[in-house]
Amino acid sequence: MGTIYGDWLKAQREAAGLTQQQLADIAIMTRSHIAHIEAGRRVPSKEDARRLDGELGTGDVLSSFLPEQDVAVADYFEAARLLEQQALMIREFALSFVPGILQTERYARAVLSTSFPRISDEECDRRVVTRLERSKILDDPVTPAVWALLDEAVLRRRIGGPDVMAEQIHHLVRLAESNRIHVHVLPFALGVHPLLSNMLTLMWFEDQPPMAYGEGLHMGRIHDAPPVVQDLQHRYDFALGNALPLKESLALLRATARDYEGHG
Repeated sequence: MGTIYGDWLKAQREAAGLTQQQLADIAIMTRSHIAHIEAGRRVPSKEDARRLDGELGTGDVLSSFLPEQDVAVADYFEAARLLEQQALMIREFALSFVPGILQTERYARAVLSTSFPRISDEECDRRVVTRLERSKILDDPVTPAVWALLDEAVLRRRIGGPDVMAEQIHHLVRLAESNRIHVHVLPFALGVHPLLSNMLTLMWFEDQPPMAYGEGLHMGRIHDAPPVVQDLQHRYDFALGNALPLKESLALLRATARDYEGHG
């Protein structure tokens, strides 16, 4: 997204004599979301734009001239995608696939091309681009802090063939070696663990309570009730405590990548 929309919003806010926090309060948004929009990193939802127009007295300008986004994600994931972009910390648990923000292009294409019913090559391209766009949150060297807790099945299931898997695992290793992410593996030998039933994403924010997102087949749900989020956090922490330490996890990742390279 360009900065014209964000610059105009900032100018209108300042003309109204409002700080980002003051506008966020009256428009029922968060300060960080306002900051992201003004910086050109985010596009508000139609409802957010409508409230901004109302509070700033800008008619329907912000609502009518929303920058277009060619975003291709499942409807149930869209809210989680927006939260993902605002998070200061993300903790992922993956049961079957490498988390979306950590996927390479070829791995993402292999995952998305197996959709049922089959999608066109053009639609697959759109979905791959959207997934890679999500990964750009890692371009910032610090925020969000990302933890990836991987069931060993993620490493053993061949997605796209040996060369694709080797490339994907090396990508995880590079991110971890550069201290951009933390990676821990839950080995098969552990047996049952408290996250075995599904994938999970935990998110923390600057100015709103933590949230969780769980996903299954053709369904996804955001959890914001504090007791539920806390329970999921405890489950994650318990599983993390039983995972391989970072050094051992990286050793397993490297060895697995070499195995794939030897069978290419």
